[in-house]
Amino acid sequence: MIAEATEQYIAALRSGRKYYRDAVASGKYPYPLVLEELIDPSFVSGYADLGVLEIPADAVIGTRYDSRKGALAGNFMPLMDADTEFASKWISLCDAHLGDEGIRDPIKCFEYLGKFYIQEGNKRFSVLKSYQAPGVAAHVTRVIPKYSEDPVIQSYYEFMHFYSLSGYYGITFEKGGEYKKLQEALGFASDHVWSEDERKSFNAAFSRFKDVFSKTVSPEKHINPSDALLVWLQVFSLQDIKELTAAELAGRIKTLTPDMVSQIERNGIQVYTRPEEKEQNVFSKVLTTIWPQPLKAAFIYPWRPEQSSWVQGHEEGRRYIEEKYSDQVITKAYLAPSGKEFEVIKEVAEAGYDVVFATASSMITACRKAAAIYKNVKFLNCAVFQPYTGVRMYNGRTYECKFVTGAIAGAMSKDSPIGYVANNPIFGTPASINAFALGAAMVNPSARIILDWTCLPGDPVERLKCAGVSVVSNRRIASAETASSSFDLGLFSISGEKGLTPLAAPFWNWGVMYERILQSIMSGAWNSLSGSKAVNYWWGMASGVLDIKLSDVLPEGVRFLAEILKDGIRSGRIDPFMRKICDQEGRLRCGEGTSLSPEEILSMDWLCDNVEGRIPGPEEILPDRLETVKILGLKRDEL
Repeated sequence: MIAEATEQYIAALRSGRKYYRDAVASGKYPYPLVLEELIDPSFVSGYADLGVLEIPADAVIGTRYDSRKGALAGNFMPLMDADTEFASKWISLCDAHLGDEGIRDPIKCFEYLGKFYIQEGNKRFSVLKSYQAPGVAAHVTRVIPKYSEDPVIQSYYEFMHFYSLSGYYGITFEKGGEYKKLQEALGFASDHVWSEDERKSFNAAFSRFKDVFSKTVSPEKHINPSDALLVWLQVFSLQDIKELTAAELAGRIKTLTPDMVSQIERNGIQVYTRPEEKEQNVFSKVLTTIWPQPLKAAFIYPWRPEQSSWVQGHEEGRRYIEEKYSDQVITKAYLAPSGKEFEVIKEVAEAGYDVVFATASSMITACRKAAAIYKNVKFLNCAVFQPYTGVRMYNGRTYECKFVTGAIAGAMSKDSPIGYVANNPIFGTPASINAFALGAAMVNPSARIILDWTCLPGDPVERLKCAGVSVVSNRRIASAETASSSFDLGLFSISGEKGLTPLAAPFWNWGVMYERILQSIMSGAWNSLSGSKAVNYWWGMASGVLDIKLSDVLPEGVRFLAEILKDGIRSGRIDPFMRKICDQEGRLRCGEGTSLSPEEILSMDWLCDNVEGRIPGPEEILPDRLETVKILGLKRDEL
């Protein structure tokens, strides 16, 4: 087999010399990296003998010493002529590899920060790599760096813990927390030790994923396959990688690629605070021109409307569309119980619907999975600040309403503290708390807001009563039809004789939002927002999506003030956060005459200086709220 081995060397030589030329031309180092030139011994904490194990070939990037410079290119292919002693030894090893005996002796290498540097066995590794071996047997000594605040070092320490559980070297993350996410994504407990079968199963799936990924996604995207897998596992399973055809796998990876870019860059969310201008006043016209057939829109509910005021509001919005555009839009509501979300959404997509509105954040994963499969369907989820390009998010700027009701509370509370009941520590909730506090302080500079939460055990309203509050802002917002009869969902006063007296009730007009979104589809404005960033609609009172019902018991002056504030917010003359704002620790959060961006408002994780209370941590909240907090929570990355 010497002849075949010689041919293999010549082919490897061509590959090595091409790599060398390309590297030199682009100003890159053309040889394998040298470990002793990369690290300062004073930065080394110690060494660990890991024994013989299988290591990924693509993670071998260098040698321990500078003894082979000139013999191998950076891809470990040979550079020496075929008549040299180096070539003769290489060919002999290749001949052994092709024979019955094969190359049995493991190479010896050092591992540093997840990469491998060969001490003995350069030629053995070169032969195996020339045959595109995915892994090689190696006796590995780990170089342990001293711990520091460097994110790379911190991530590596997380990897060492992960390796102690998995015994797997083939996956690497550069950001902290990702190994814990992988354990959870695989359905393992944080301290679960992988079995040999689990390790082999994962390696088989990840190897296939990397192979298809490398053929599907351009290197210019700069996406680490490990990061890509983590995004994949948010939507699909490890088993899907094994069962899908190569074409199906490539198609779904391609669909998820924008999400991968968005999440890796961590700046991939575009928040739109108003409807697109292009769609204004053109709905009726375009329905018969651009979209000649009736548009089919499905509304997916987690509960029946009679069981939930939240769902009732969306059902009112659906009926609004159905009644106003009965000849142009076909709508239907579907119930998707917990655990059945994807099955229902799949049924809807295959039934020929053009648009799917999923009305609960718990449906995000099901929507993302469906969007990767049914590319001709437009999916929207009622949530906010989500980095997923395949599904658009929609919600409202409730903090605008809370600013107005805060002003009412400040005027009605006199000298007593004001209560505020929040729901969950999720994106946008602190903004509503702070806007309410700023509204109260605008009317009453000495106003104090006592904060409580429904996600904590017990009755928050009863606790606030015991704290001596006279006015309470409750957690939920009503629908348009129930605003008058459900004032206890909004702002109310507490009186020993009269009990709870309604003062004002913010409410949703979901029909307006659905109408505007459908307009954007019909007019083509929907497509104008397509791009590399996730689209999040976050509309306020100016769009008509949110409004406030004022009680007849309000004094005329207070009612007049509330109407002025409502008109000011709608016109843009009033911005609740355009003023000097300090947090509870006295830090300046917004300067005089400046304001905050939508992203800054959404991601607030602090409270104004006149708020008494705090944002609860995930470990404190009730178990039935954890899923929502994992999806929408301020600390969702930690979960």
